[in-house]
Amino acid sequence: MDFLMSGLAACGACVFTNPLEVVKTRMQLQGELQAPGTYQRHYRNVFHAFFTIGKVDGLAALQKGLAPALLYQFLMNGIRLGTYGLAEAGGYLHTSEGNLSPSRSAVAGALAGVMGAYLGSPIYMVKTHLQAQAASEIAVGHQYKHQGMFQALTEIGQKHGLMGLWRGALGGLPRVVIGSSTQLCTFSSTKDLLTQWEIFPPKSWKVALASAMVSGIAVVLAMTPFDVACTRLYNQPTDAHGKGLMYRGIMDALLQTARTEGIWGMYKGLGASYFRLGPHTILSLFFWDQLRILYYTYTK
Repeated sequence: MDFLMSGLAACGACVFTNPLEVVKTRMQLQGELQAPGTYQRHYRNVFHAFFTIGKVDGLAALQKGLAPALLYQFLMNGIRLGTYGLAEAGGYLHTSEGNLSPSRSAVAGALAGVMGAYLGSPIYMVKTHLQAQAASEIAVGHQYKHQGMFQALTEIGQKHGLMGLWRGALGGLPRVVIGSSTQLCTFSSTKDLLTQWEIFPPKSWKVALASAMVSGIAVVLAMTPFDVACTRLYNQPTDAHGKGLMYRGIMDALLQTARTEGIWGMYKGLGASYFRLGPHTILSLFFWDQLRILYYTYTK
């Protein structure tokens, strides 16, 4: 049930935040490996991107890649939050004095995230391809011509085999390790502190909400450079053997981005990341916490 509740919580959050994921993906691909000021900026900021995509591609385009996004969130977060929840329930995250250990929490969050992200990597790659697809006048990054999730997975599998489906999976792991450990560690630590300080009533939904808000800020600041590099790794064109033509791996993507676009190039789409990751973190952790409370309340 822990895995099921975790997956459902993440899917609930994803429905609301997927349009921001579309905007974030396009802003991260805009001006890829081009010096600032040398390319046309189709998307000036988050709000302008929303308007532009809705006007040119249609309002439905703001929910592009929703099917793989939901499947990825169910797989990745079902495994990630479910595993972390079991570790927490088993007492593995607390010291002998009964206090939450930040280091154990960070390690558990990172390991749980790695498992979920690696298994869901093909789905995430297809999601990135679909969300990047746009009308030629506002297109950014390499443009794949997928018709949908299953067609894309089938085509990639037939052309490049299993290795092609898991292309970029290892490069995407640092993003998840940093994001997951930061998210779960700060969420659990903040929740623990708020409970100790008795700021809110015991088991109040406000404790989970406040903890998730703090966690969201930490995640955005720590993860954005790796998120930019991961998006570009997944979306780059490939040769006949399925090997990326632009980047050799995550470090190469980070270095090339910093060298050509400057340090701010690594934080492209920061606003979209905040508006996406913040609410997604808040909603998924809030739904997860409330579903667990309901389940344990009515099964005891």
